Amino acid sequence: MLYRILTGRIEPIELVALLVALVAGITVHEFAHAAAAVWLGDSLPRRQGRLSLSPLAHLDPVGSLMFLVGGFGWGKAVQYNPYALRASARVGPAIVAAAGPLSNIVLATVIAIVVRVLLVGMDVVQVSGDWIGVLFYFLIFFIYYNLVLSFFNLIPVSPLDGFTILQGLLPLELADLLETTRPYGFFILLLLLFFGGSLIAPILYFPVNALMYILVGFGL
Repeated sequence: MLYRILTGRIEPIELVALLVALVAGITVHEFAHAAAAVWLGDSLPRRQGRLSLSPLAHLDPVGSLMFLVGGFGWGKAVQYNPYALRASARVGPAIVAAAGPLSNIVLATVIAIVVRVLLVGMDVVQVSGDWIGVLFYFLIFFIYYNLVLSFFNLIPVSPLDGFTILQGLLPLELADLLETTRPYGFFILLLLLFFGGSLIAPILYFPVNALMYILVGFGL
């Protein structure tokens, strides 16, 4: 991502959309984790100020920089007590984890409604130089990057949300087997990102583009 920025291979409107999408997407994502934990009975996220839609409560400086440098990153992890949740020690964390990616899909869907309204009676090609066209493409990229954020977090490798979600869905024996990979999760993720890009890309971008077609009628 940083290479694309430095070499000018990313359009200004896409860069602005990327930055706004990351700030808004991470904020909503982490807020959803906090809200789910509080809804299930744990007051810790509220006491730590995480039940907030302020980006300052959720953005991690290093994690945000990594998005630009490496194409992936993170926000401040929401802390909660799994034993304080009104659910089992496996199901409760799975619900909290699922709230994050789901919130990004919901955000993308809401913005897609705005895009659909803009599309009514509008020829995007003809007004591409108009402010409406600029807004249109900004919103498209905003939707796209929120969906990428959502589906990336669904990869079942620790510390991503997909790991915790899968643990809550698997039988206990398989969940315990998956747990043995937790200490190596970050290194597995790095290996997948840097050496398994050809594997991750279709897994990630197929559902992203499929949902783009559903939401706005075309993919990127």
